Amino acid sequence: QVQLVESGGGLVQTGGSLRLSCAASRAIFSLSTMGWYRQAPGSQRELVAIITRVSSTTYSDSVKGRFTISRDNAKNTVYLQMNSLKPEDSAVYYCNAVRHDGLTFWGQGTPVTVSS
Repeated sequence: QVQLVESGGGLVQTGGSLRLSCAASRAIFSLSTMGWYRQAPGSQRELVAIITRVSSTTYSDSVKGRFTISRDNAKNTVYLQMNSLKPEDSAVYYCNAVRHDGLTFWGQGTPVTVSS
C-alpha cells in the first residue's frame, strides 16, 4: 500500500519555479512531521526542508529564502514551492514522514532537473 505519493517534478530552466506535492494517507499525515529530501546522482540523500505538525519549519542552508514548505491538513498534503532554481538543485526529491512513534515513511521520489 502506497502511503506517500509525490508529484510535480520536471524540467525547468535556471531561475524558474516548480511546486512539488506529496499526498499522504490521513493516518500518517495527521501524526507526522513531514519533510522533503533530495538525492543527486553520486551523492547522499540530504534534507531540504521539514514541517512539524504545528507547522514549524526548518530548511537547509542551500535552499533558505528560495524554497517554502507548507502543509494542508485538510488535504493531507505537503508542498514544496521551489523558486529561483539552480542547476545544483537537480535531484530526485523524496517526500518523508516521521510519525510521532518514530515510524518513517518514504515516497517513491520525483525527479527535478534544472537546465543551465
